Amino acid sequence: MSKKKLAVFDIDGTIFRSSLLIELVEEMIARGIFPPRTRRQYLREKNDWQNRVGGYEEYIMGVVRVFGKNIKGVKWGEFKKASEAVLRSNKNKVYKYTRDLVRDLKKKNYYLLAISHSPKYIVHDFALALGFDKVYGRILELDGNNRFTGEVLYEDLIMDKAKIMERVIEKEGLTLRGSVGVGDTESDIAFLKMVDRPICFNPNSLLYRAGRKSAWQVVVERKDVIYEL
Repeated sequence: MSKKKLAVFDIDGTIFRSSLLIELVEEMIARGIFPPRTRRQYLREKNDWQNRVGGYEEYIMGVVRVFGKNIKGVKWGEFKKASEAVLRSNKNKVYKYTRDLVRDLKKKNYYLLAISHSPKYIVHDFALALGFDKVYGRILELDGNNRFTGEVLYEDLIMDKAKIMERVIEKEGLTLRGSVGVGDTESDIAFLKMVDRPICFNPNSLLYRAGRKSAWQVVVERKDVIYEL
């Protein structure tokens, strides 16, 4: 029996047209789970990015820090309801190129792997609804009272997408022959180097330069136009 081919996708900014973590933090603020002042703690980074005097990575890292600081002590049930609300209102906010690519690869019997730095619970349901076979995300620790401790479990693994790929390939008996990978930032370079068809989708400058140097496929989707560079 021939082995299944592997396709690996980042989620935030690659399939989802924003960040699931950003949407989750905004929902937690709206519900009063996080204090209203929370938004001010990453507002400068957001404004700098929107005004093109700062990078998106600085913005998203500001949100990550705020989430990590404020999630401690939050009840699992509150988090779950906020996550479900985000998924209901955002499940269709996807890029056409990657949405259609996922569907095409699914029809060709690829094993679809999603890897995200957003919390596992929210990215898991989002990706499974699109047809993914396996989903990796940040696993947040809970205490005995079902409240978050603020700690992330297995963080060294989730930060190493190439290692996750190796683990899944071995466990599921997959092949890299004919494999596909799609990412949008420099953190995706390691796993893009491993696949036969690396795709830099709406890449930031560091990934764009790496992709051009390695003659990888570079795809941009803006408004209703999809084009290759």
